[in-house]
Amino acid sequence: MSSVLWTPAPAAFQSSNLARFCLANGFDPRDYETLHRWSVSDPGAFWRAVWDFGGVIGDPGAISLLRDDLAPMTGSRFFPDASLNLAENMLRGDEEKFAVIEADEGGHFRSFTLAELRRLVARTAQGLRAAGVGKGDCVGGILPNRLEGLVALLATLAVGATWSSCSPDFGAAAIVDRLGQIGVKVLFAAPRYRYAGKEHDISERLAEIVAALPTVQIMVLTGNDATMPKCSAQSVGLDDFGDDGALVFERVPFDHPAYVLYTSGTTGAPKAIVHRTGGVLLQHLKEHLLHGDVRASDVMSWYTNTAWMMYHWLISGLACGAAVVLYDGAPILKTAEGLDPSPLWKMAQRARVTHFGTSPKYLATLAAEGYAPGRLHDLSSLRSLLSAGAPVSPGQFDWAYEHVRQDMIFASISGGTEIIGCFLLGSPIHAVRRGELTVKGLGLAVAVMDERNAPVIGRQGDLVCTEPFPSMPLTFWGEDGDARYHATYFAARPEIWTHGDVAEMTAYGSAVIHGRSDTTLKPGGVRMGTAEIYAACESFAEIEDCLVFGAPVEGDEEIVLCVKLNDGFGLTPELAAQIRRVIREGASPRHVPHRIHAVQAVPYTLNGKRVEGAARTTLEGKPVKNTASLANPACLDEYRALDRSRAA
Repeated sequence: MSSVLWTPAPAAFQSSNLARFCLANGFDPRDYETLHRWSVSDPGAFWRAVWDFGGVIGDPGAISLLRDDLAPMTGSRFFPDASLNLAENMLRGDEEKFAVIEADEGGHFRSFTLAELRRLVARTAQGLRAAGVGKGDCVGGILPNRLEGLVALLATLAVGATWSSCSPDFGAAAIVDRLGQIGVKVLFAAPRYRYAGKEHDISERLAEIVAALPTVQIMVLTGNDATMPKCSAQSVGLDDFGDDGALVFERVPFDHPAYVLYTSGTTGAPKAIVHRTGGVLLQHLKEHLLHGDVRASDVMSWYTNTAWMMYHWLISGLACGAAVVLYDGAPILKTAEGLDPSPLWKMAQRARVTHFGTSPKYLATLAAEGYAPGRLHDLSSLRSLLSAGAPVSPGQFDWAYEHVRQDMIFASISGGTEIIGCFLLGSPIHAVRRGELTVKGLGLAVAVMDERNAPVIGRQGDLVCTEPFPSMPLTFWGEDGDARYHATYFAARPEIWTHGDVAEMTAYGSAVIHGRSDTTLKPGGVRMGTAEIYAACESFAEIEDCLVFGAPVEGDEEIVLCVKLNDGFGLTPELAAQIRRVIREGASPRHVPHRIHAVQAVPYTLNGKRVEGAARTTLEGKPVKNTASLANPACLDEYRALDRSRAA
């Protein structure tokens, strides 16, 4: 029996957005399962109801879903006659209301009204039009998470072009691997940025990048000192780009490309995922309004860079009338006295954040440091704490309710860049259960299937989706894009989306994510997820970080656990025995690692996800295909030298 950590107040079944949506469409707010069944059995009616409830600006057309019975997932089309503009829907509302809060690690804090944001977007959109940018063109960004990046994105959408962005801390090869695929015409870039107390000058790197992107005609530079070494493209400062004028929105079809996002690229060149204008808007309106209960008076934040899908997810809060926080810099600072975890919480207190988004790794660091945000900061405005990027351990649920706030929703959410949204997420009218993702997303026919392709409950299997939804990718950019897209998600089960997660549905309608399918452990041929091992390791004060993967041995596979220890600790036989005991008791005897190694670092992608596959490939003596997608590729040298005889 899973333990309930939070329950909604009775008023939520009348006043929450989800309850009002239920009642408006003839459903009982206390019967979510029936609502969900309707949303996937009649998806055309459901998504049209989301369009209406969200007050979408645009023409939906007469048809909500044109279903292809031969190819229901890959051939069906939502709103084939619709026209709309994503930026127009994000820039609506009371112009005197604050829309954006810009903050950074140094304590900078500035608010911008919707009127100010619209004026800046109008000016930049005029500059793009003067540069010949419109439908069919791509605009790129290499920008920190500040106002200029949001303005460039919204201006791109306003003129009907397609936006794609990278974080300025990406290496030149990683950026060229991504933006080089899509033929960027105008590039917005920051020659300098600040992170963890250090100034970083990337102007030379930008010149190298532009030289490798022959389609770039103009580079628009942001920042107070927007100077650049000579490069092949014309460069201009953002303040000199465009003129003041009316804000004009170019309406586009529902399936028109709005964003190009990228896979991690650790197994080859990053796949360029094309996302539809209407799919992005409807999916995010549904998730924010219904599942997140976002209101016009709310303030949303998520610690993210401009490349991760959570940035695009966050800024869609504007379409709900909420203000969004753009935070630039490190979430935790190093000082002479040790780590300072306060920057994000100081921001949350000052901005009166209602929805605070983060990651399990960040929460684990706070717990290890003994940092209690709820005691040290006024978080009385906080209604929802959200976490994404990896499974949240049961113990982190306990920590959040003890040290952040008791009266809040803690939503562990899971989806991906591929759908620019969530398959599993929170709800204002459901109990929060320890270690579980609360509900299946409305409009998403989510199931867990076993090796028979039968749906199962209470057992692990593959996370799948069996019916079409609007935020499925339009395609992968480039040659054979459709074929590569279909091979990635529909090869395992024709016309059924197989997501690549090992999951388990519970009897309560909630779910548990056990890890990625490509990192599944198979000792003795038994398939197991990695989440339980990570959760066990998080309980040790001695362990700063860890990585677990399977290594081939004599026709079988053994579990290898690599631990990065905190200063002052060593991997003693006693600690290794204690780790194995906790894993055995908290997971199962099969989860107990055969080898435990102490390492100096854990490999991560540029988007902050552990890379088990790269460590395994390196240990096997094979080359890792695309080290440009790793944040710290040099650390793999250590894994090449791991010796079983020296393991604990």
